[in-house]
Amino acid sequence: MGQPTQAPSGRIDDAWWRSAVIYQVYVRSFADGDGDGTGDLAGVRSRLPYLAELGVDALWFNPWYVSPMKDGGYDVADYRAVHPAFGTLAEAEKLIAEARELGIRTIVDIVPNHVSDQHPWFRAARAGGPERDLFHFRPGRGAHGELPPNNWTSEFGGPAWTRLEDGSWYLHLFAPEQPDLNWEHPAVRQEHEDILRFWFERGVAGVRIDSAALLAKDPRLPDVTEGQSPHPYLDRDELHDVYRSWRRVADEYGAVFVGEVWLPDSERFARYLRPDELHTAFNFAFMTCPWDAVRLRGVIDSTLAEHAPVGAPATWVLCNHDITRTVTRYGRADTGFDFAAKAFDTPTDLALGTRRARAAALLSLALPGAVYVYQGEELGLPEADIPRDRIEDPMHFRSGGTDPGRDGCRVPLPWTADAPYAGFGSREEPWLPQPEGWAAYAVDRQTDDPGSMLTLYRRAIRLRRGFGEAPLAWLPAPEGVLAFTRGTEVTCVVNLAAEPAEMPAHSGLLLASGPLHDDGRLPQDTAVWLRP
Repeated sequence: MGQPTQAPSGRIDDAWWRSAVIYQVYVRSFADGDGDGTGDLAGVRSRLPYLAELGVDALWFNPWYVSPMKDGGYDVADYRAVHPAFGTLAEAEKLIAEARELGIRTIVDIVPNHVSDQHPWFRAARAGGPERDLFHFRPGRGAHGELPPNNWTSEFGGPAWTRLEDGSWYLHLFAPEQPDLNWEHPAVRQEHEDILRFWFERGVAGVRIDSAALLAKDPRLPDVTEGQSPHPYLDRDELHDVYRSWRRVADEYGAVFVGEVWLPDSERFARYLRPDELHTAFNFAFMTCPWDAVRLRGVIDSTLAEHAPVGAPATWVLCNHDITRTVTRYGRADTGFDFAAKAFDTPTDLALGTRRARAAALLSLALPGAVYVYQGEELGLPEADIPRDRIEDPMHFRSGGTDPGRDGCRVPLPWTADAPYAGFGSREEPWLPQPEGWAAYAVDRQTDDPGSMLTLYRRAIRLRRGFGEAPLAWLPAPEGVLAFTRGTEVTCVVNLAAEPAEMPAHSGLLLASGPLHDDGRLPQDTAVWLRP
């Protein structure tokens, strides 16, 4: 099982991940196979031909494990079983095999920082068992232990500590239902290596690591002070030993890792991508960057520069299950992304956002490295307004109701315009309501439309295969215009300026995100791929 995987063409291809297009599947909202209103593995299996036609190389699945779903499945109770709402372990194995027959690999999500409070370990710890050593339990501060053990705050807002009936406190950097694991304990490390092997044995080609820089904690659990270094729980040096150990496991199976690593320090970020650690990491700087030529070029340059010393490929992401959808974000006055800035009723120009999202698709797919496409992005779906009484995201509730949460980018996909619930599932209303007019984005309406977002993505992904790992070279361009080549294969030009832009010399037009001016100039918020 330690041999490189066989590519669909018959050649050995163990570096597929360096330039792959990877499609993110949020199972609960992708396709509903049994009509109960919740997406499932049967639904994904039924849509594998669609994904093959789109041309993607791999599927990354958000957690499909047994979970109370207090945080969309990122509160895992059992890594070796599939949530009953999604299907069974046998069905997951069939999905992995059937996708592979179509040339599509599978990446699963592992959440090593924490587990569900319903995990057997934490249930035993809560009862006072020796499993407490697997977590971070501490007495409280104050005269009667009534204050949290330190000043750490949860990623979802509020204190990062919850007090139990016996007066002890436990740490959770996310929701109270997600207790943090103690990665100094050898049982925690062994369990996760066993989980990796469990899924690699079932044919999984890679693992996405959630909150990858948060696992290790200063055992003293001191207060956080501004500018503190080293940080008591973020990006600690001892964490790299964990990933070196994981890499040895992955190398046995020819599998790969992608880490969710949010770090401002490029040198420390690159440490995670050394040859004996993670293969790739998500590029959050690009995903959250405003629609601005100078800022985008800066992010592209810095991303390529920080990956170069370790020989790792960059990744390019426009949105995911946590981020406001691209069409909506680019249609707002503030086109960047910041969790703290999210608000209800933000004015949005969807026509403008769609034009920019189409251009951004060609920009991201032209860059060297791997590209992630979040489900529905290829349909041009906007962020949905979820009625307040239907919101499920804990981020909304932990904010006291001021943050709309992340459910707006998790609404079930539209497949068939004239079918009930736009073809997502025919019997029960979806777990999140689809907005009025959602059917206009349906796959069947876009499939044969030469001007649709889906057609654009299909064409771009097909053409992109010819780019290989050719390096990027910038071309001279007017202010507000990005222009670069990828070897001799393609010239990409993106016009973010207010005025139409002249095209560089070329021998033909490969693809355009929108119509060109009659005189051949490139309109604002439009991108083209040219044959040099």
